[in-house]
Amino acid sequence: MMTVTEASVPILNSPGYYTKPSLKELVARELVEPGYCGRVPDFTVGRFGYGYVRYFTETDVRGLHIDEVVNFHRHEIVVYSDENDKPAVGQGLNKAAEVVLVLDSEILKSKEGKEGVLVNKLKQITERQEAQFVSFDLATGEWKFLVKHFSRFGFGDDDEEDIVMDDAEIYDVEKESPSNASEVELSHSLPSHLRLDPVKMKEMKLLMFPDEEEVEDLSSKSSSGKQYVRPLQSSAQAINHRSTPPVARKTPFPLLEYKHGNFDTKSPGGILMVQQQKGMPPRTIKSQGFKLDLKHETPVSGNYARNIVDAGLFMGKSFRVGWGPNGILVHSGAPVGSSGNHKMLSSVVNLEKVAFDNLVRDENKKVSKELIDHALVSPLNFHKGINHVMKEVEFGSCKLTLQKLEANRTTLSEISQQYCDLIERQLSVPGLSSSSRLGLTHQVMTWEIIRVLFSDREQKAQVESLGADNEEDMMQDMKENSLDVDQEALPLMRRAEFSYWLRESVSYHVQNQISSLDDSHHLQHIFVLLTGRQLDEAVQLAVAKGDVRLACLLSQAGGSTVNRSDIARQLDIWRNKGLDFSFIEKDRLRLYELLAGNIHGALHDVKIDWRRFLGLLMWYKLPPNTSLPIAFQTYKHFLDEGTAPYPVPLFIDEGTSDEAINNTDKHFDISFYLMLLHANEKTEFSFLKAMFSAFASTPDPLDYHMIWHQRAVLEAVGVINSNDLHILDMAFVSQLLCLGKCHWAIYVILHLPLREDYPYLHVNLIREILFQYCETWSSDESQQQFIEDLGIPTDWMHEALAIYYNYNGNHSKALEQFLQCANWQKAHTIFITSVAHRLFLKAKHAEIWRIATSMEDHKSEIENWELGAGIYISFYLMRNSLQGDADAMTELDSLQSKNAACQGFVSQLNESLAVWGCRLPVDARVVYSKMAGEICDLLLSAIDEGATRDEQLNCFDTAFGAPIPEDLRSGHLQDAVSLFTSFLTEIAT
Repeated sequence: MMTVTEASVPILNSPGYYTKPSLKELVARELVEPGYCGRVPDFTVGRFGYGYVRYFTETDVRGLHIDEVVNFHRHEIVVYSDENDKPAVGQGLNKAAEVVLVLDSEILKSKEGKEGVLVNKLKQITERQEAQFVSFDLATGEWKFLVKHFSRFGFGDDDEEDIVMDDAEIYDVEKESPSNASEVELSHSLPSHLRLDPVKMKEMKLLMFPDEEEVEDLSSKSSSGKQYVRPLQSSAQAINHRSTPPVARKTPFPLLEYKHGNFDTKSPGGILMVQQQKGMPPRTIKSQGFKLDLKHETPVSGNYARNIVDAGLFMGKSFRVGWGPNGILVHSGAPVGSSGNHKMLSSVVNLEKVAFDNLVRDENKKVSKELIDHALVSPLNFHKGINHVMKEVEFGSCKLTLQKLEANRTTLSEISQQYCDLIERQLSVPGLSSSSRLGLTHQVMTWEIIRVLFSDREQKAQVESLGADNEEDMMQDMKENSLDVDQEALPLMRRAEFSYWLRESVSYHVQNQISSLDDSHHLQHIFVLLTGRQLDEAVQLAVAKGDVRLACLLSQAGGSTVNRSDIARQLDIWRNKGLDFSFIEKDRLRLYELLAGNIHGALHDVKIDWRRFLGLLMWYKLPPNTSLPIAFQTYKHFLDEGTAPYPVPLFIDEGTSDEAINNTDKHFDISFYLMLLHANEKTEFSFLKAMFSAFASTPDPLDYHMIWHQRAVLEAVGVINSNDLHILDMAFVSQLLCLGKCHWAIYVILHLPLREDYPYLHVNLIREILFQYCETWSSDESQQQFIEDLGIPTDWMHEALAIYYNYNGNHSKALEQFLQCANWQKAHTIFITSVAHRLFLKAKHAEIWRIATSMEDHKSEIENWELGAGIYISFYLMRNSLQGDADAMTELDSLQSKNAACQGFVSQLNESLAVWGCRLPVDARVVYSKMAGEICDLLLSAIDEGATRDEQLNCFDTAFGAPIPEDLRSGHLQDAVSLFTSFLTEIAT
């Protein structure tokens, strides 16, 4: 029993090594639980002062010679040093584990205060060895990482020296201005332009020519008075401190790969120098492309990376600027938004990102999924639920179902209210910034004015009570008297509704201005209240102050024009009589001027926003029965004369003075454009592009999400008709694509109007989305189904998936997708060069037959069919016939017919090898050899005594011409020689 237990325990004799559980514990557990050493959990092998390795899964350690398998050296672990003895991955100790290596104290001392630099270096070494970095503890020196299997892990030949010498030169291109040539050596020196690392070249020079370095140090001190900081006191001291001769560093190879480093703006980036690897054969690695991990915030970020690269490459004719996905901008110029005196090295590359997603960011600048749903998805779902006119259009051989919103002015009120409700839900989302709330409030106001100006009432509709002014009281009386609305009263009712909308839209300004006034100036309070049409509050304030006569005048404000004429006549009489107005308060005279309808006189040395000016024009100057078109045209007349405030957008009107000054292009508010639309009966206008620009609604120049809905609704009800607003559509599409909503982007594209000058616009846009964003929509089944429901041809989706899978090396899936989209030529090419031979070597002959026969009906469309997939079909048919299968399509009776068929197949194989050439990988050539060998074996085994000698030798001649291995060819040659010898013997006898 004791012998069996000892045989089950691993062997460990090397000093300084240990295991967990220990050998004694393993013996004890094996006695209690026989077979325990075959399934030890968390088995650990370590060496004191060097590190340890711990396995995650149960490990079989029975009879294991740990001394021969696991070896710890300085900053290095080697498991199974002899590749011939290494088991398969997952067996023995060649499996996933956690490795901890202890770094030498000298390295830790050299990196005091520079832990980040050391951690970055360790991460690079770990990733280079295809391991996963976990952590590094500067106090204990423990470097922890995870491996999937084992060979050798740790520092390479030069890694330790690189870590110690990394700080030999300190250059900061961000802080030091290039006042002389020596200070910009890193970016413009000869080694840099030769694609070598200048710092490492400097180190080599330091080691090889220490005397010359001292002379250069002295000259640099005397010429510039500036000395670079070096961790080595002098080159001579550095060499004297070495106990052994300096190790000659390997000459770096030319730059083979550009590494962009991290995206810290303070980091100049790095260059990956590829060095010789002894004993390691070169490998071909599939390029993974240029990947960016952009984590900085928008709107337009600063530098994501400032990387020193070859100036000739990036400033040549082949490079100006490059756009990546989702608004990524790569360029070698000055950063966006930088001042004119910003100096940049000509070889600095900037990565910046345009903010398409500001709309869905909260006050902490974090993207909110709730905001995505409320701001984008919910309005689009509502838009999709409204009636649409479908039109099937042919684009060449394909068809698309284009859509257009269908609505009328009677239902416009309900549609506008639904959009307002959606925006109200968005306002309830916690964490919204103040600017976002202001923008949402503006959107609600815009939908309200669309309803007021363009909706029609049903003949027996209830009229809402809108407020307490004379016009609105009249509308209330009409409601009480009859439910049948007189057509002649409709313009007055619309005016009353607009008056209420105007009053609500300026209430914010009125309250803010009143809160800034002193309570003792009640006349100023009254004037501000009148600018917001708050008559009840103005009358009550006048009464409270004992100013009864003013209260009486205020109660009649905005009513009959007779009252206005009386007040104006009285003011004229006072002027004609030579009344000294200095005895009347200035604010009281301002009120009289306003009540008399002289709004410009009342607004002398007073500034108000354009909405309140329009309100004063409607309420106090124009007659109360003036239609809205006349009121809007009157305001436009004053605007053209320069006597009315500009109708600036709300975000400028309520923003800072800087924002107002920056409005140099005179962007008008979308509400003003809507008023102009109402004042004109035409449907085509020159200002539609300005009206539907982002600046007319929001401070975000890239936010078009709600403008797109407003344009669609106005077109549906017949207010506008435009065919050149594609900028609006594409801007909204870009927003949706940036947030991964590919299906909704395609939905928006289907609403684009047809244009004769761009007949294939819809096709090109949809196909580009499917191809460029394939990974996004294909990973979401709901998006994929949505796109199919839109009527997008499935062939386009399959083709996009095929190219995506092919790019990522999944050739089997790429082949299936090419077959689905009937791209027979590409499917055939992938089948021959990447798929067929793998299936053959795995003996999946039924799958090969299925794929090949599925393409056979379309072989007329496939180039080199007989020399491609036809090879495999011919092989299976030939093999069945030679094996005498009753189900074979062709029956070969005589040896001569069999040989002729085999000759044809061999010729087909040889011609296929010549045509496909280097496109066929080695495994495919192996498969060709196996097919040829199997057919030749079946042919030669069919030789019987009844065949003539010529027929027999002809069969061998066929085998000699086949692409078979030389050992098989030699065997067939021996058989042929034997046959020929026997033939000669028969002749001699």
